[in-house]
Formats: sequence, C-alpha cells, structure tokens
Amino acid sequence: MPSTVRFRLDPQALAGLESLRARLRDAGIPTPTGTPHVTVAAAGTVGRPGHDALVAELRLVALPALWLATLGSVTGDDDALVLAAVTDPEVLAVHTAVHDALAGRVRGAHAAHLPGSWLPHVVLATGCPAQAFALLHPVAPVRARIMAVELHDSRTGETEVLGTRP
Repeated sequence: MPSTVRFRLDPQALAGLESLRARLRDAGIPTPTGTPHVTVAAAGTVGRPGHDALVAELRLVALPALWLATLGSVTGDDDALVLAAVTDPEVLAVHTAVHDALAGRVRGAHAAHLPGSWLPHVVLATGCPAQAFALLHPVAPVRARIMAVELHDSRTGETEVLGTRP
C-alpha cells in the first residue's frame, strides 16, 4: 500500500525490537529494513480531506502504550513472524479514531487494517517464521509508548507526523 498511517514508538521500545531483529539477522533470518512501527491503516491514496480529518481527530485522543507480547503470524503474510500487541480499549480507541477520520476520504483501503480485522504488531522476520519463532520463544514483552502517529508515503519515502504525545 502506498500510504500508511502508523504508530511511531519510543526509543527504548525501538532498541528492544531492534535487538530481537538483530538476533534473527545473526542467525541468517531475513528481517525488515527501516524503523520498527505499527501500521494502523493503509490505503492506495490518502488525499488532503483524509489528511486534514486525521489531524483534527488526533488532537482529540490520547496516545497510549502498547504491550507487544505475542509471537505469531498475521493473515495474508505466511512468511512473517510478528510481535503482536495486547489490544486494550485505549489502543482500539485510537485505531477507531483514525478509521473514522479516513472513512470515505481514502481510496483503496486495506482490509487487514480495518476495525474488526486489525492486529497491532511489529514485523520481526520476513522469512523462515518457524526458525525465527524457535529462536525468540519465549520472548519478553516490549512496552512501547506511542510517541506519534505518522503518515508514510512509500512512493516518495516521505513521512509526516500528524499527532504526537503531549
């Protein structure tokens, strides 16, 4: 998906997640490039109306912390190993606010990120999931404060911060 709305995580959580990815890389398991994040919404295009509605909506919500605690997989990506979050009401409230703001204002929404389908997670491995699981299990939970919500355009590589933690 060219446009994604994602959670930017705090530096301590990023260090913990990068450490897990490094263990996998050291074992020859492919890992994603770039900074770990949690994708909240994805679409082909987020135009100005969606962007502006999202900025306005994010002024009204508090950004909670995530407890990334479960190694597993996600529907539609059999080659990935993810660290999934416990979904609590605060996290789901931010997710719902994002989708309320984008409803009817984006093209090509990705179904896996819609309310009722979304599993908040960080991708740790992009291949060899069984080996990756065996290497990391049991995993210590990572507490990740959401520092910002950002809009990322994969076509241009540009990322814009839309809302931040006070």
